[in-house]
Amino acid sequence: SCGINAEYGIMIGSDSVSKQKRVAEIIQGLKELPDLVKKVLEKDNEIRELAQDLYEEKSLLLMGRGYNYATCLEGALKVKEVSYMHSEGILSGELKHGPLALVDENMPCVLVVLKDNTYAKCHNALQQVMARHCRPITICEEGDKDVQEMSYRSIGIPRTVDCLMNILAILPLQLLSFHLAVLKGLDVDCPRNLAKSVTTE
Repeated sequence: SCGINAEYGIMIGSDSVSKQKRVAEIIQGLKELPDLVKKVLEKDNEIRELAQDLYEEKSLLLMGRGYNYATCLEGALKVKEVSYMHSEGILSGELKHGPLALVDENMPCVLVVLKDNTYAKCHNALQQVMARHCRPITICEEGDKDVQEMSYRSIGIPRTVDCLMNILAILPLQLLSFHLAVLKGLDVDCPRNLAKSVTTE
Protein backbone atom coordinates (compact mmCIF):
# COMPACT_ATOMS: atom_id res chain seq x y z
CA SER A 1 0.00 0.00 0.00
CA CYS A 2 2.96 2.30 0.63
CA GLY A 3 4.02 1.96 -3.01
CA ILE A 4 0.48 2.64 -4.21
CA ASN A 5 0.25 5.77 -2.04
CA ALA A 6 3.63 6.96 -3.35
CA GLU A 7 2.56 6.42 -6.95
CA TYR A 8 -0.71 8.25 -6.31
CA GLY A 9 1.17 11.18 -4.74
CA ILE A 10 3.57 11.32 -7.69
CA MET A 11 0.71 11.31 -10.19
CA ILE A 12 -1.06 14.17 -8.39
CA GLY A 13 2.17 16.19 -8.27
CA SER A 14 3.01 15.67 -11.95
CA ASP A 15 1.08 18.58 -13.37
CA SER A 16 3.34 19.32 -16.32
CA VAL A 17 4.66 17.53 -19.37
CA SER A 18 8.24 18.36 -18.36
CA LYS A 19 7.93 16.15 -15.27
CA GLN A 20 6.50 13.09 -17.00
CA LYS A 21 9.86 11.40 -17.64
CA ARG A 22 10.88 11.88 -14.01
CA VAL A 23 7.53 10.53 -12.81
CA ALA A 24 7.88 7.46 -15.02
CA GLU A 25 11.40 6.80 -13.66
CA ILE A 26 10.21 7.00 -10.05
CA ILE A 27 7.20 4.75 -10.65
CA GLN A 28 9.42 2.18 -12.38
CA GLY A 29 11.88 2.44 -9.49
CA LEU A 30 9.09 1.76 -6.99
CA LYS A 31 8.08 -1.34 -8.92
CA GLU A 32 11.65 -2.66 -8.86
CA LEU A 33 12.28 -1.72 -5.23
CA PRO A 34 11.22 -5.01 -3.54
CA ASP A 35 13.71 -7.02 -5.60
CA LEU A 36 16.48 -4.49 -4.92
CA VAL A 37 15.75 -4.64 -1.18
CA LYS A 38 16.17 -8.43 -1.31
CA LYS A 39 19.57 -7.97 -2.99
CA VAL A 40 20.75 -5.68 -0.20
CA LEU A 41 19.47 -8.05 2.50
CA GLU A 42 21.56 -10.81 0.93
CA LYS A 43 24.64 -8.88 2.15
CA ASP A 44 23.79 -9.77 5.75
CA ASN A 45 26.89 -11.95 6.27
CA GLU A 46 29.13 -9.20 4.93
CA ILE A 47 27.56 -6.71 7.34
CA ARG A 48 27.90 -9.15 10.25
CA GLU A 49 31.65 -9.32 9.54
CA LEU A 50 31.78 -5.52 9.61
CA ALA A 51 29.98 -5.52 12.97
CA GLN A 52 32.64 -7.88 14.30
CA ASP A 53 35.20 -5.14 13.58
CA LEU A 54 33.14 -2.41 15.23
CA TYR A 55 31.24 -3.75 18.22
CA GLU A 56 33.96 -2.88 20.76
CA GLU A 57 34.28 0.70 19.52
CA LYS A 58 32.98 3.58 21.65
CA SER A 59 31.74 5.85 18.84
CA LEU A 60 30.69 5.77 15.20
CA LEU A 61 30.34 8.67 12.76
CA LEU A 62 27.99 8.41 9.77
CA MET A 63 28.35 10.96 6.98
CA GLY A 64 26.16 11.74 4.02
CA ARG A 65 24.70 14.52 1.95
CA GLY A 66 21.45 15.29 0.11
CA TYR A 67 18.87 12.55 0.52
CA ASN A 68 21.41 10.52 2.44
CA TYR A 69 21.93 13.01 5.24
CA ALA A 70 18.60 11.72 6.53
CA THR A 71 19.89 8.17 5.98
CA CYS A 72 22.83 8.90 8.28
CA LEU A 73 20.64 10.50 10.94
CA GLU A 74 18.37 7.46 10.95
CA GLY A 75 21.33 5.06 10.93
CA ALA A 76 22.96 6.84 13.88
CA LEU A 77 19.68 6.80 15.78
CA LYS A 78 19.29 3.06 15.22
CA VAL A 79 22.87 2.34 16.34
CA LYS A 80 22.26 4.29 19.55
CA GLU A 81 18.85 2.76 20.13
CA VAL A 82 19.76 -0.93 19.97
CA SER A 83 23.54 -1.18 20.51
CA TYR A 84 24.01 1.73 22.97
CA MET A 85 27.05 2.89 21.01
CA HIS A 86 27.54 6.63 20.68
CA SER A 87 26.91 7.59 17.05
CA GLU A 88 26.32 10.78 15.10
CA GLY A 89 24.82 11.47 11.71
CA ILE A 90 26.83 14.27 10.11
CA LEU A 91 26.20 16.39 7.04
CA SER A 92 29.42 15.67 5.15
CA GLY A 93 29.47 19.20 3.74
CA GLU A 94 30.02 20.51 7.27
CA LEU A 95 33.06 18.38 8.08
CA LYS A 96 35.39 21.37 8.30
CA HIS A 97 33.01 23.20 10.66
CA GLY A 98 33.89 20.93 13.59
CA PRO A 99 33.27 17.21 13.00
CA LEU A 100 36.59 16.73 11.17
CA ALA A 101 38.36 17.32 14.50
CA LEU A 102 36.98 13.98 15.70
CA VAL A 103 38.39 12.02 12.76
CA ASP A 104 41.59 10.05 13.18
CA GLU A 105 42.85 6.48 12.83
CA ASN A 106 40.83 5.42 15.89
CA MET A 107 37.46 6.84 14.87
CA PRO A 108 35.32 4.55 12.69
CA CYS A 109 33.48 6.49 9.98
CA VAL A 110 30.76 5.33 7.61
CA LEU A 111 30.24 7.44 4.50
CA VAL A 112 27.33 7.15 2.09
CA VAL A 113 28.77 7.98 -1.35
CA LEU A 114 26.23 7.42 -4.12
CA LYS A 115 26.18 8.57 -7.73
CA ASP A 116 23.65 11.35 -7.42
CA ASN A 117 24.11 15.11 -7.64
CA THR A 118 26.12 15.09 -4.39
CA TYR A 119 28.63 12.46 -5.54
CA ALA A 120 31.61 14.79 -6.14
CA LYS A 121 31.19 16.49 -2.75
CA CYS A 122 30.75 13.18 -0.90
CA HIS A 123 33.82 11.87 -2.71
CA ASN A 124 35.70 14.91 -1.43
CA ALA A 125 34.55 14.14 2.13
CA LEU A 126 35.92 10.63 1.68
CA GLN A 127 39.30 12.09 0.70
CA GLN A 128 39.19 14.40 3.73
CA VAL A 129 38.74 11.56 6.23
CA MET A 130 41.41 9.49 4.49
CA ALA A 131 43.84 12.39 4.87
CA ARG A 132 43.28 12.09 8.65
CA HIS A 133 44.35 8.42 8.52
CA CYS A 134 40.79 7.19 9.03
CA ARG A 135 39.89 3.76 7.63
CA PRO A 136 36.59 4.68 5.97
CA ILE A 137 33.65 2.31 5.59
CA THR A 138 31.52 3.24 2.59
CA ILE A 139 28.07 2.50 1.31
CA CYS A 140 28.33 3.00 -2.45
CA GLU A 141 26.83 1.76 -5.69
CA GLU A 142 27.79 -1.68 -6.89
CA GLY A 143 30.66 -1.40 -9.34
CA ASP A 144 31.94 1.95 -8.07
CA LYS A 145 35.58 0.82 -8.06
CA ASP A 146 36.93 4.29 -7.34
CA VAL A 147 35.12 4.51 -3.99
CA GLN A 148 35.67 0.83 -3.19
CA GLU A 149 39.43 1.15 -3.68
CA MET A 150 39.54 4.11 -1.30
CA SER A 151 37.60 2.25 1.39
CA TYR A 152 38.75 0.08 4.26
CA ARG A 153 35.44 -1.77 3.81
CA SER A 154 32.72 -1.14 1.27
CA ILE A 155 29.11 -2.28 0.96
CA GLY A 156 27.73 -2.04 -2.57
CA ILE A 157 24.04 -1.46 -3.16
CA PRO A 158 22.16 -1.68 -6.47
CA ARG A 159 21.37 1.40 -8.54
CA THR A 160 17.89 2.90 -8.63
CA VAL A 161 16.33 6.38 -8.95
CA ASP A 162 18.23 8.92 -6.83
CA CYS A 163 15.26 9.72 -4.56
CA LEU A 164 14.83 6.01 -3.74
CA MET A 165 18.50 5.19 -3.12
CA ASN A 166 18.25 6.12 0.55
CA ILE A 167 15.69 3.33 1.06
CA LEU A 168 18.39 0.90 -0.01
CA ALA A 169 21.22 2.75 1.77
CA ILE A 170 19.53 2.58 5.19
CA LEU A 171 19.26 -1.21 5.11
CA PRO A 172 22.98 -1.92 5.71
CA LEU A 173 22.92 0.52 8.64
CA GLN A 174 19.87 -1.16 10.17
CA LEU A 175 21.50 -4.58 9.79
CA LEU A 176 24.72 -3.21 11.25
CA SER A 177 22.83 -1.90 14.29
CA PHE A 178 21.23 -5.30 14.77
CA HIS A 179 24.51 -7.20 14.59
CA LEU A 180 26.30 -4.75 16.88
CA ALA A 181 23.61 -5.31 19.51
CA VAL A 182 23.69 -9.10 19.14
CA LEU A 183 27.48 -9.19 19.45
CA LYS A 184 27.21 -7.17 22.66
CA GLY A 185 24.66 -9.63 24.02
CA LEU A 186 21.85 -7.07 24.03
CA ASP A 187 18.13 -7.65 23.49
CA VAL A 188 17.37 -5.91 20.21
CA ASP A 189 13.62 -6.26 20.74
CA CYS A 190 13.59 -4.40 24.06
CA PRO A 191 16.01 -1.45 24.03
CA ARG A 192 16.44 0.08 27.49
CA ASN A 193 14.75 3.33 28.50
CA LEU A 194 12.55 3.42 25.38
CA ALA A 195 8.76 3.40 25.37
CA LYS A 196 6.98 2.06 22.31
CA SER A 197 3.86 4.09 23.03
CA VAL A 198 3.27 7.79 23.46
CA THR A 199 1.16 9.12 26.31
CA THR A 200 -0.65 12.39 25.73
CA GLU A 201 -2.36 14.60 28.24
